[in-house]
Amino acid sequence: MHKTLLALAILSAAAHADEGMWMPQQLPQVARELKAAGLKLDPATLTKLTEFPAGAIVSLGGCSASFVSPQGLVATNHHCVYASVAHNSTPQRNLLANGFLARNFAEELPAAPGSRIFVTQAVTDVSKQVITADVAKLAGKARSDAIENNSKAITAECEKDAGHRCTVSSFYGGLAYYLSKQLEIRDVRLVHAPPAGVGKFGGDTDNWMWPRHTGDYGFYRAYVSKDGKAADYSKDNVPYVPKHYLKLAREGVKEGDFIMALGYPGRTNRHRLPSEVAFTFDWSYPNFVKSAAENLATIAATTKDDKDAALKYAAQVASINNTYKNRQGMLNSYANSDMLARKTAEHEALKSWINADASRRKDYAADIERVEQLIAQRDSEIKRDYFLSSAKPRLLNTARTLYRLANESAKPDVERKLGYQVRDVPRIKAGVAALVRNYDEKVDKALVMNSLTKYAAQPAAERNAAFDAVVGIKDGMGRAELQAALDQLYAGSKLGDPAARDAWLDKKPRDFKASDDAFIQAAVALYDSDLKEEAAEEELGGKLQQAYANYMKAKIAYMNSKGRAVYPDANSTLRVTFGKIAGRDPGADGTTWKAFTTVAGVAAKATGEGEFNAPKAQLDAIKAKDFGKYVDPALKSVPVAYLATLDITGGNSGSAALNAKGEWIGLAFDGTLDSIISDWDFNQAMTRDIQVDLRYILWNMKHVDHADNLLKEMNAE
Repeated sequence: MHKTLLALAILSAAAHADEGMWMPQQLPQVARELKAAGLKLDPATLTKLTEFPAGAIVSLGGCSASFVSPQGLVATNHHCVYASVAHNSTPQRNLLANGFLARNFAEELPAAPGSRIFVTQAVTDVSKQVITADVAKLAGKARSDAIENNSKAITAECEKDAGHRCTVSSFYGGLAYYLSKQLEIRDVRLVHAPPAGVGKFGGDTDNWMWPRHTGDYGFYRAYVSKDGKAADYSKDNVPYVPKHYLKLAREGVKEGDFIMALGYPGRTNRHRLPSEVAFTFDWSYPNFVKSAAENLATIAATTKDDKDAALKYAAQVASINNTYKNRQGMLNSYANSDMLARKTAEHEALKSWINADASRRKDYAADIERVEQLIAQRDSEIKRDYFLSSAKPRLLNTARTLYRLANESAKPDVERKLGYQVRDVPRIKAGVAALVRNYDEKVDKALVMNSLTKYAAQPAAERNAAFDAVVGIKDGMGRAELQAALDQLYAGSKLGDPAARDAWLDKKPRDFKASDDAFIQAAVALYDSDLKEEAAEEELGGKLQQAYANYMKAKIAYMNSKGRAVYPDANSTLRVTFGKIAGRDPGADGTTWKAFTTVAGVAAKATGEGEFNAPKAQLDAIKAKDFGKYVDPALKSVPVAYLATLDITGGNSGSAALNAKGEWIGLAFDGTLDSIISDWDFNQAMTRDIQVDLRYILWNMKHVDHADNLLKEMNAE
């Protein structure tokens, strides 16, 4: 069945060549479309994960990246290394503002705690091992538990190969499962990031907009032990030697050229039911936008006179701003579209097709109805708990994680809850360590207070009794009373001290129960309630998985009957997308969008302050037309960014853009505001993504930052 699913996903390729985040193993079946688009490589080479070029593509666990030298140099976006730059910044040494360049290995800085580089080695269909004949008979929590246990067993067997991280991912709403095996490089170091006036030029004003002039690039380096194995940070480690790395294109790109990107797109929602579309755009996104605006204002107010706190929250502010504008852009596009009407009509057509045949009614009808009921239940619970989720202090959540870890650690590893196994401990420790440079009590308290007042105003029946007891929430409490209760909770804990936090990583459950620390006591008090809620979520999750998988099975069969197909939504696994470099006419503002921007636009936008504070050295080079070999003869300037028809989403940030020969031509870093709705509803005519041009990266490194050591390493000289 699952081979059939992949084959079916190919049928739509000819009609919409630019649409689709293709699994590498699917590409030979779209070879004709790839060749017609201009690919000069054999499409079959793209399926070989340990060969060129896929072998050079890596994941950062939220962003994409690629090896660009034989010494483990990794290129990605500036916003993907942003947290590491912020982590290493202080008011006295503000690397965010001024940029960073290591001129030798010794000057490279440890990346933010928990940073990883993942190199995919293999992807295997394990659907029959996850959904066995016995599992197929189960429902609810029993089904969830069985799927988790089977996934853990598959993962454990895979990870017997030391130094690898293995993940079982769901495709087609739980209809299929694939195992990804990745080399996990744990020693990651910051090598180079341009100043914010380059890497974040235009800031949130230009984010998701065109024309764009952001130099969104940065570099890490992967390190391993002297014997070439993955290892934790050590001064004795050496640069990783990748089997493959990208070669720099010697010729610049132009409009109409073939382009492809390999990366790890996070999530798309193109197969969601109409009810899910309505809930998302009528309730979820609007509420997120409102909360995000409040959180941004709160952080700004509480860090206004505290530069160190502002640096600690810089990465979080950037993330909130990015998602805030993304969601608002989607809401604007949705409001001016017929998406819900079309999704509804498509779903009604599917149900009519099912009901037209007795066999199909027997196979699918009950689950189509059931999935709607389960989604309604899930949405109701999301609404109920919306403010609760953000009303919990971060250190309380840290204490809850540490206490759960202590309890799970008492079990054999195979019996531990997913997320608390031995393999997960380094991630948990990194999260605790990261609090040193991303947590400030007054900021956290202000953020919590904003949500707590809204949560406490809910009827008691909609609140969490265990949480109310811990904080001391009662009906009718005013803001002052809530603030006093919150102050008492924070004042009664020593978890704000890094040494105190670290000490709890190795404690036993009895130590937590005996503690007088307020957050630790709260974590213990919440534990049974947390487990009960988790069990209820798994009961619902198991039912949803069963019904949703059958809905997807019906949808695939229906689309196949019409000569069309369904490719899997993005889920953070390796994908390939291809298209062409192209402007757009008309743009969202009714004007023609040219395919390229140049450094002339940087100079035109530069104000000397705020989001448009381009470095003086860069502006001087632009004024002097000190372009060197990076000038485009047609543009008569250095190109900064270009548009393409690639199908990307969050997670693709940092994806290497490659030309027809598989050479590196830039980095994907954004989409345009009116096309990001394609996460839900792909529009071939409107969709454009944005790449930073390799020529701009190299020009800035050569003529502005003088990163000659890295240029030589990449053979760019």
